[in-house]
Amino acid sequence: MLYRRVLLKLSGESMAGEAGSGIDPSRLDYYISEIGKVVSSGVSLGIVIGGGNIFRGLEGSSMGTDRVQGDYMGMLATVINGMALEAGLRARGISATLLSGLEISGITCKATRANIQHSFEQSKVVIFSGGTGNPFFTTDTAAALRAAEMEADVLLKGTRVDGVYTSDPEKDPNAERLSALGFGEAIAKGYRILDLTAFTLCQENNIPILVFNINTPGNLLSVLEGGGISTIVHNE
Repeated sequence: MLYRRVLLKLSGESMAGEAGSGIDPSRLDYYISEIGKVVSSGVSLGIVIGGGNIFRGLEGSSMGTDRVQGDYMGMLATVINGMALEAGLRARGISATLLSGLEISGITCKATRANIQHSFEQSKVVIFSGGTGNPFFTTDTAAALRAAEMEADVLLKGTRVDGVYTSDPEKDPNAERLSALGFGEAIAKGYRILDLTAFTLCQENNIPILVFNINTPGNLLSVLEGGGISTIVHNE
């Protein structure tokens, strides 16, 4: 196994499945199954999940909500997704702990460094919700921050494509997948892997980013073992 402690970033939209919104039970069950394979291999897994299937902070402006209020609403959406994931994992007999950038009494504890370390001593899976706990930051940045706090070996970005391409492979049939590239090259060529704040956090803390297709069964475990198809971004 190449990695022993990893942070997995999932989009909220991926939880919606074909419905496009809300939580699709079959999609949730699929993720739990994939996570279970990783946990069985002995890997400690942190997960950051977005809330776009329920509410996106930037959408608040179209509803007359200011950016700050909208961002907090988006953070609460990630807590709902985190609770669903935690409940599903526990139902499968997988120990899981839910932490949040926002402390919500009776539901989740604050995601402090001490709580993160303690949670990994008690559970194989630690789910991070509530973003960073601050407005104006994306779940990409939350993922990079939590990866640094938990001392992750790698940040996994699960997407619907199998890596970073020279152009959008869903639009350009001539797009080429890159197996590896440096942080500097990714920034210079404008590859949108994570937002710039998150990308810089990973670069400064020497946390490689591995981009892969989460929707291919078995791929999550495979890329951790050094197989599968993916792109790794790292310091040169």
